[in-house]
Amino acid sequence: MTQVSAMWHRTHTLGELNKSHAGQDVILTGWVNRHRDHGQFIFLDLRDRYGITQAVVDPERTPAVYDMAKGLRAEFVVAIKGKVVARPDGMINKNMATGDVDVHITDLRILNKCDVLPFNIQDDGDVSEALRLKHRYLDLRRPVMKNNIVNRTKFVGEMRRALDARNFLDIETPILYKSTPEGAREYLVPSRIHPGHFYALPQSPQLFKQTLMISGFDRYYQVVKCFRDEDLRADRQPEFTQIDVEMSFVDEALITNTLEEVVRKAVTNFYDGQVNLAKPFPRHTFAQVMDDYGVDKPDLRFDLKLKNITDLVSKSEFKVFSDAVSSQGIVNCLVVPSAAEKFSRKDIDELGDVAKNHGGKGLAWIKKSSGTGLASWSGPIAKFFTEADCTAIEARADIKSGDLILFGAGTYDSTKSMLGAVRNFLGAKLKLFDPKDLYFLWVTEFPLLERDEENNRWLARHHPFTSPRPEDLHMMKTDPGKVRASAYDLVLNGYEVAGGSVRIHDPDIQKQLFSIIGLSEEEAHAKFGFLLDALRFGAPPHAGIAFGLDRMVMCLTGATAIRDVIAFPKTLKGTCLLTGAPTIATLPQLKDLHIKVEVPPPTPPSPV
Repeated sequence: MTQVSAMWHRTHTLGELNKSHAGQDVILTGWVNRHRDHGQFIFLDLRDRYGITQAVVDPERTPAVYDMAKGLRAEFVVAIKGKVVARPDGMINKNMATGDVDVHITDLRILNKCDVLPFNIQDDGDVSEALRLKHRYLDLRRPVMKNNIVNRTKFVGEMRRALDARNFLDIETPILYKSTPEGAREYLVPSRIHPGHFYALPQSPQLFKQTLMISGFDRYYQVVKCFRDEDLRADRQPEFTQIDVEMSFVDEALITNTLEEVVRKAVTNFYDGQVNLAKPFPRHTFAQVMDDYGVDKPDLRFDLKLKNITDLVSKSEFKVFSDAVSSQGIVNCLVVPSAAEKFSRKDIDELGDVAKNHGGKGLAWIKKSSGTGLASWSGPIAKFFTEADCTAIEARADIKSGDLILFGAGTYDSTKSMLGAVRNFLGAKLKLFDPKDLYFLWVTEFPLLERDEENNRWLARHHPFTSPRPEDLHMMKTDPGKVRASAYDLVLNGYEVAGGSVRIHDPDIQKQLFSIIGLSEEEAHAKFGFLLDALRFGAPPHAGIAFGLDRMVMCLTGATAIRDVIAFPKTLKGTCLLTGAPTIATLPQLKDLHIKVEVPPPTPPSPV
């Protein structure tokens, strides 16, 4: 069919019509969602991003339109003219926002046809992710994906409004940046004008937002793209979006309280008031959450805690435990209430695999039956315990009849990591929480530094501009490993959705920290010179935070991966299946950039 030159301009969207429009002549445009030929009439469900409206073709009234409508198929793009007719009370479709009306078509135009679809977009059936990403334009038509993107826009708008209401300024910072050592590997961009020189894509606007504070813009925010060349996973992408925030003349309490108000307002409005959030958000120290939950971003929608029994098993006959203690490690247990009979050996082996995948060597276990004492314990390691061990462990871990007890032993980090992962796995497997619940909490008092044993040096745990807690400053020279940072993370349902810190605004403290991490004055100026110079010219106390927008929207929409809340994401191997990126540069392109590739051009990356 030839293309129509004069466009019909729609009068209403497909989610808008109701009984108040009955009798009106309308023009509607959209995609054919369903086509049903009942012989006497043809029914068309037309769809756009606003909703679905049912239209009807009557062959007696419009025979030419009827003949054209017979040839329609799913995803044809059409425009119709027609009259809105109210449905009788007994025929109202309560599952559609427009279900109390039909549009009786008087004229029809086919604006574009659709080839055979590679997958059905009318439902959320089992479609491979590779196929979905290759045809992302179709994937985004699926209701769940469309709603995710619409809701992402809604949440960003609510965050902007909440920040604007508190006098934050939306200020852009450069994308072509200077390479700085902030943790992850950077993406480099060659300069054609300056041969041999490279820009870096920013991991975050960290240095610029601190510079803005020194410039006197006391409240800044930005919805900004960030780039990190790191291993990917379900909640990580090579390019991601932050809602970046910085404030002047604040301490940790003031900035976290202010941003908590922003989050509460935005999330409440996002859910149209139909949400219950704790007020204030609970606060836990890093040491507390690691001891109790094994991770620094615990999911507190359920209350399984790790129990430290290191002192109780230091002389155990079970060598795994006693060896861990003698090697300065720990032994923890996780009690799963009333789960002894629910878990078969196969189920427990599955938990062991989870532990191994998170740094553990295995998972020991005991089942507690009815009765008292060691006679009520069963499992491969029960024979290694004494009555005294049994009594002490049951008292410490509050073990009851019918409980399953899981044990981890080894270094502090490996033991906490494996049991923390097992805890999260159990929370989902046993449905210990309502997936619709939202549980925000602050985690504070992170270590300022972490030890790089391989290179025998200290590293900044967050970044080298994070301020030590004032009460720990006296230990910077004598015991830096014990210094806590004025840093804070916001956690939602087991995901870190925001992280930030009070910044160092005193040049002397900044120099001291650089010295501890082995950065000479010359190196520091080479990497961060413009910020260090700026700190000398009246830098105010300031602090900031960055919200991981993709992760927040993933949690708020109930998606299971951030790829499902990003319009055009990359695969786990960093490829774009829609466009074929990354691609091999041509020789003329490389010559123009003064770059010579010394190795044979690589083969294109695999699609998944």
